[in-house]
Amino acid sequence: MEQHRTRPPNDGSRRGTPPPAHLPPQARRRAADVRRPSDVRRPSEVRRPADVRRPAPAAQRDPRRVRVARPVPPGRRLPNPRLTGLGGGLFCMAAMFLLGCLDQVLFGASLTVYGVLFLPVCVATALWVRGSDLLTAPVVVPIAFAVGLFPVADGSAGLLSRMMGLVTGLATQAGWLYGGTLAAGVIVLVRRVRWVRRRRRRG
Repeated sequence: MEQHRTRPPNDGSRRGTPPPAHLPPQARRRAADVRRPSDVRRPSEVRRPADVRRPAPAAQRDPRRVRVARPVPPGRRLPNPRLTGLGGGLFCMAAMFLLGCLDQVLFGASLTVYGVLFLPVCVATALWVRGSDLLTAPVVVPIAFAVGLFPVADGSAGLLSRMMGLVTGLATQAGWLYGGTLAAGVIVLVRRVRWVRRRRRRG
């Protein structure tokens, strides 16, 4: 005899199908529970692990690594101007002329005092000229010495007498002239070598 297969009635217990309307409310809840497993959570119920945290800013990670620029006291700042070749020459000539006039008023036109004051002016000129115009410092220093010597030279009889006193002062005070020019030349040579090395490193 042939046996016909019987299919179970579709009571809505499969997933994805709503329960039939003739079931009581308790049966509907059970069918909904079967359709939705209990281990599946909603996205809002998923919690992040406690050990996952946002990285702190770089300033809060290690405050010792944050470098703070310390302000330099005003008393420790040294003047560091950068003069052009023309500016360095004008500065040196004006300084020596003013020192010559001051020497004539205070020290009675002393050539020794004038020679001593000539040295720091040479050093300042060699230090304050910018790197591209360093070679002009040893050239303008002797010219400034002659310009500043004009008010110091003895010339009570007129212009010609003052010119003769200027030549005499240049001859007698050649040691100060050579010393100041040599000091400016050494400083310029050292600065020139350092300046060339810096340009090579940058290049």
